[in-house]
Amino acid sequence: MDNDFTPALTSPYLTESLELAMEVEMENSRPPCFSCALDSQNGGRHFSGESYLATGSLKRLLLRLDPSPTDYEDDTVEIFGFQWVTETALVESCRLLFGLLRQKIHKLENLVQMSSSDFSHAANLHSEADNLRHQCTEFLQYVKVFIFRFLEPPKAEDDGLLHPYEELEAQLPSMLVDELHALTLHIGHLHELHCSILGAFTIQPPAKLFPPSWHLLHLYLDIHWLVLEILHILGEKMPGQIVYAHQFGNQTEGSFTSTSLFDAHCVNLICDLISMSINKHTKVRPSEALTNHHYPCTCIKELWVLLIQLLDHRNKVSHPEKTFWSLMNKLLNNLLERSSSTEGRLGFESLQCKDPLSFSWWIITHLASLYQFDRNGYLEEKKQVESNEVMVEKLVKRSIDTQTGVLEEQLRMHLQCFLNLCSFWNLNLSTVTILWEYYSKNLNSSFTIPWLGLKGLANVNKTPLSMLELVKSCCGDQQCPDLYKSSNSYLIFLCILAKILKKAMETSEMHFWKQMKGRIYSKFHQKRMQELTEVGLQNFFNLSLVLATIAGTEDIVGRVLSLLSVLRPSSISTSQKALIWRGYFAFLLLYIEKNLDIHVLAEKLSNAFCETAREFLVNKNDYTQKQNLWILLSTYIDGVQEVFETSSCIHLSQEKLLNDGFSMMLPACRGAELNTVLNFLQVVLARLGSVHKCASQGPQRGNMGPNAQLPLVAKEHHLAVASALWRNFFPYLKSQRMSQTPHSPQLADTAAAFTLLALDMPSTAPPDLQPQPVLSMMQLFGWDDMVWHQLVSRYLSHLIQNSSLSEAFSGVSHTPYEALIVRSWFRCILQMFIDQPSGALARTDGEQTVGKVYMEQLTEMTRLVFKLSEVENVFSKAHIDESFVRQDPKNALVQFIKAVGKTYGSLQTLPEKSAMVTKALEYLGDVITYVKPYLKKKGPAEGLQLIYWIMGCLVKSWALILATSKAQPLLFRIIDCLLLPHAVFQQDKGLPTDMLSAIQESLPLYLQGLSFICCQSQTQGAYLNQQLGSIIQQYFGRFLPPSPSASGIGQHPMLPALCHSTNTPQTLHLRKTTAHTINENYLQFKGNAPPPRLASVLAFILEVLLRTKNIEVCDIELLLPAVLKCLVFVNEPQVKKLSTEILQYIVEGCQMRSGGEPATQLTSVFRQFIQDYTTVYDHQVFSILETVAILDQMLVISLIPTITESLKDSEHKQGLGRNTAQREAYKRLLSHLTAAGQNEILKLENETS
Repeated sequence: MDNDFTPALTSPYLTESLELAMEVEMENSRPPCFSCALDSQNGGRHFSGESYLATGSLKRLLLRLDPSPTDYEDDTVEIFGFQWVTETALVESCRLLFGLLRQKIHKLENLVQMSSSDFSHAANLHSEADNLRHQCTEFLQYVKVFIFRFLEPPKAEDDGLLHPYEELEAQLPSMLVDELHALTLHIGHLHELHCSILGAFTIQPPAKLFPPSWHLLHLYLDIHWLVLEILHILGEKMPGQIVYAHQFGNQTEGSFTSTSLFDAHCVNLICDLISMSINKHTKVRPSEALTNHHYPCTCIKELWVLLIQLLDHRNKVSHPEKTFWSLMNKLLNNLLERSSSTEGRLGFESLQCKDPLSFSWWIITHLASLYQFDRNGYLEEKKQVESNEVMVEKLVKRSIDTQTGVLEEQLRMHLQCFLNLCSFWNLNLSTVTILWEYYSKNLNSSFTIPWLGLKGLANVNKTPLSMLELVKSCCGDQQCPDLYKSSNSYLIFLCILAKILKKAMETSEMHFWKQMKGRIYSKFHQKRMQELTEVGLQNFFNLSLVLATIAGTEDIVGRVLSLLSVLRPSSISTSQKALIWRGYFAFLLLYIEKNLDIHVLAEKLSNAFCETAREFLVNKNDYTQKQNLWILLSTYIDGVQEVFETSSCIHLSQEKLLNDGFSMMLPACRGAELNTVLNFLQVVLARLGSVHKCASQGPQRGNMGPNAQLPLVAKEHHLAVASALWRNFFPYLKSQRMSQTPHSPQLADTAAAFTLLALDMPSTAPPDLQPQPVLSMMQLFGWDDMVWHQLVSRYLSHLIQNSSLSEAFSGVSHTPYEALIVRSWFRCILQMFIDQPSGALARTDGEQTVGKVYMEQLTEMTRLVFKLSEVENVFSKAHIDESFVRQDPKNALVQFIKAVGKTYGSLQTLPEKSAMVTKALEYLGDVITYVKPYLKKKGPAEGLQLIYWIMGCLVKSWALILATSKAQPLLFRIIDCLLLPHAVFQQDKGLPTDMLSAIQESLPLYLQGLSFICCQSQTQGAYLNQQLGSIIQQYFGRFLPPSPSASGIGQHPMLPALCHSTNTPQTLHLRKTTAHTINENYLQFKGNAPPPRLASVLAFILEVLLRTKNIEVCDIELLLPAVLKCLVFVNEPQVKKLSTEILQYIVEGCQMRSGGEPATQLTSVFRQFIQDYTTVYDHQVFSILETVAILDQMLVISLIPTITESLKDSEHKQGLGRNTAQREAYKRLLSHLTAAGQNEILKLENETS
């Protein structure tokens, strides 16, 4: 036996033998067996600890070591319950022992039949079945040990004299072959077992108790494998000798040997395993082929591994050309051909395989993965695997054979298996060439699966990046688990090609690459290129990108450009041309990824884009042509955007892509087209800024080596990109800022990005923005009152909190940066409704959406403005918490106005106040210009309400500021434009309803502010008083109802201003001015005819008196005479009642104040009233005085001399002597005046007597 080992094999065998010897003490005496019940101590193995792999049984078999070195060392051994002599039992009782084995098998089979209807004794049945199986496997283990230890090769006969035992021992090998053959016939084929037994494969491994069918099935597996082990050991024990079977050899009259039995049993066993796999394959979907294995349980998986290891070992040692793959190939070829002779010979007659080709791919793929297991059952992923290239090539030919009729759904599965095999094997060029021959003829095919739906459709990539990502996925080491559904068969072919090419490149097999490249591009002649459809071009680009990714990028791109140049422009559709552009951009992305300069390819694309942009501009009024051209332009824009987005450094000539085609295209863009371009421009600007910032940090100090030049080169490219952006995009952007049509928000975003570009790279800005490009940009887009307000708010929101920008302006003298931002904020809020239509028309959903978006934008701008240092300082000095109003821009603006006014009021020195007035006027700017559009349009109502309210708050809160000489011109403009426009004085026109409504809401603010200013102003006091009187005159009557019963005098807007809770000088001034205006314009009688709406005027006066609860001199001096006159001349009950109430309130008010100027003035008014009306209207005068006497008797008593004198003057004028009627009426009045009245009566009577 020593001579059987070559020197080359001795060393590793001895090493492994030593390892096994060290493990002997650890081994379990229980013989190995197949088991699905995985234990928790299997050490990371994929098989049970009792398996033939895990116990080292296979390893001992292949190393020719004792199968069980610690067992069978006693003189006797117990087999099937009987004691036998260990060293002679098999020789002396071979047939008996195998008969007992068959009895135990039969007993277990009977146990299976009993257990089918009895579930009450599961534990007992499991124990008994396990014992029977153990006895059987232990016997076969003993047979292995006996052959290895005790069987001696037959000796040469010495004169024919042999010991009887020696004669029996010489017959043992043949007898064993007979018995083993009989045993295999007894148990039969696995695939012919009853379904109740085969069903044991479905029992889950975690089960603790197994039915007898499980034990029987696994015993069959043990027997099938142990038969092969015994025959192999027998062959190893008797090298060079042929062991014939006596019994079966005589019956069949053939040379039946141990070797032929081994081969036959291998064939039968593999046929059984294939049949099981076929049954499993019928339930496997093509999309799940790689995830569904070919074995029903791990025992079958282990049996496959054992067969692979054993057959390949025998091939290396003693049986050349009898590898596992050679045997499998014969069986699979017979399965594919299905000839009657082979069916009978190989046992395939009962198998129903609907798709033998797919099955062959499937099982070969899974069997190839089993080659990664070593002899101990461990998985070695980097293990060199024996390939089956011959069979794979045959399967490939069948898969693409048109006569076979393989569908796309099957072909995907076949190629997915092929791709999986590429991970294990190193395949040659021929197999891939066969596939390329097929696909080169079918490039225009979409390779779809109809039932798969949208996932199965051919995908023409929409962007260059998606095209490149698709190719990268093909070239990646890890494939998508859903490859079947996500990729068609052509893409799977590309995965195969990529994997094989990568292996060739890794091993420096350049000849393989050159041959493959030549065979691929030899198919693309001029005619073939012109035949390619859009799908064909997509497949062409995918192939070329794969080759460029794996191998020579520039070489492949050159070939692609050369091949595409043969296409006639007239024969290329727009969609095809767009696809070609996307393909070019995909190559550009690949160039950038590999850090290659893109100058040449960028020039080609750039020139084509310029031509298309020129056509787009020329055909801007031709909708159809424009749409077709836009397909190409948008393709270019998307491609350039992806180039910049994926560029970690912009130093590879990216500026070549930003040409004057954009300047030609932009004027013709509308709506979504313009948004696309502006969005692209923002991406490029942002990317440039980010990359330039990193590059500007430059190399570390002291590092001036060769690598230090890269940032310098990069900066040059950055400047070139920036200059291209200014040159080709900014002129259009600048021209659109004054447009009257609503702008896209992208315009503001882009302008902000250009501003930051001017900040980072000022030298690149155009001459018209120099020498301070940032300041020029802010003036153009942020501070110009003619720019659309929505653009301004969005533009400034991007820049307000930019610290670099703030620092830049801190160095610019005479530029109130924050004040100008606040001014723009003012304007944006005041003009927030300027775009809404006037009138009562309902707003559309689109307008409501725009309004909502703009409100969110204004809210954000307000939040940012409130973070400005100036604004925070104003609120801090005013002691106002601004955090509560930030969410509402309108209220926030009003609070800011109040804070400014309050801050000004707290200042003490004249320089501080003067500076604050200047700053406040800077905040406002030309505020009247901001509100004039509303006044011209006379709407919308929301806008009018807003501007009148905010300007009213301004007049009231900034009264001290507006009283100064610097601010009074603004005040006069506010009055002239908002309160006293020309239309107010034109009786035939009047004011619009919406404007009147807005004035009505805010008039109290104006009146309170103006009255305060009138009290403060030192230069224009008379004029301001006149203006205040005009405002009161115009709006008192406009808001006065026709009668007191109409919708309430209480709603008159002047009441809140007049009835302010604090009795301040400005309130008194407003009251006096109002009283004077009402008296002059609304209480003047024409002769004896009362003025119009007299009752409403009186009701207003009464309401003021009731709310203020005090009487002022102006009330007595200006209003009481008119009220008394109404009592004399007007008999209307309502007027009488209101006049009497006013009289009563004034008299009682003066009486409560007990003296002072009001009382004196009251006496004076009544004295004049008596003098004026007693002569003619004596009865009315006395009646009124009687009423007054009830209220204030002392007042009337003080008037007695005046009354008496007037009575006498009246009699004198009449010249008729004493007027008895008058005197009687007078006496009635005097009768109510106590003693003073009685005395006056006596005087009058004495005069009579």
